Amino acid sequence: MSTLIQLLLRSLETGAIYALATLGIIIVFRTNFMINFGQGVMGMFGAYIVTVLFNKMGLPIVLAILVGLIAAIGVGFLVDFIIIRRTKHVTGTGKEIITLGLMMVFLGITPMLFGVDPMRLPKVIENGAFSVGGANLSYNSLLNIVLGLDLTIGLFLLLQKTKLGLAIRTTASSEKTARLMGVPTKWVTLFAWALALVLGTLSGAMIAPSTSVTVNLMDSVQVNAFIACVLGGFQTFYGPVIGAYIIAIATNLLSYYVSSVWGTQILYILVIIFIVFKPVGLIGKKTVKKV
Repeated sequence: MSTLIQLLLRSLETGAIYALATLGIIIVFRTNFMINFGQGVMGMFGAYIVTVLFNKMGLPIVLAILVGLIAAIGVGFLVDFIIIRRTKHVTGTGKEIITLGLMMVFLGITPMLFGVDPMRLPKVIENGAFSVGGANLSYNSLLNIVLGLDLTIGLFLLLQKTKLGLAIRTTASSEKTARLMGVPTKWVTLFAWALALVLGTLSGAMIAPSTSVTVNLMDSVQVNAFIACVLGGFQTFYGPVIGAYIIAIATNLLSYYVSSVWGTQILYILVIIFIVFKPVGLIGKKTVKKV
């Protein structure tokens, strides 16, 4: 029983990381009508900034993360203002190719700016753990779980209860209609890209202590975040988050109880089979076009 609880606790932490990355993808998709294939790489770039601030400039880890998040906002502003804002008349496929180009740009400039040697980023809370049903949970893991849940709930409340959230939801429904209603869609998309970079950077900083900070830091996170979006459905903000936690739980359970080698591959096959029968995802709805 304690093993199962340990796996579920680990899944909650992994799910929190996936959920933040997933929200970064879905907020851009819903407001810009494009899939940002560079989300993971941009999060990696932000994690590098945090790591350099800690290792090279000597900032305390919490302050390094906060400054890194501010830098991520600036990067998000630049991406939207310099590139994305000039793609209004580009087709959806063209926009997605542009995000692939952005991914290659960030992959190229990261080693140029920060070097090629792997770097380490410590946990926010290095020591301490407590027992839950016979399973151990570190204080840092608890922080990641709570932070992921709080940010997810906070973002949902922002979307549902604030004027900014109304503007985002209106833009997500129809950018043209939103403009006619007086919604400042340019500011909405600017906010979306800044938020996506913040969420990507935060998820990168959360996973970095368990590995080395390299250009491949966010590869698995990005893949699983995209799968979560497909599984949950791109039509809602909360569906992909549910998908993120399902992916995390299923991956850990399959890897432990079925196969440590093939667990992830088995999960992907199951997701593919599910999507064949329900292509709009768990929460998605079919779009009916009027003719």
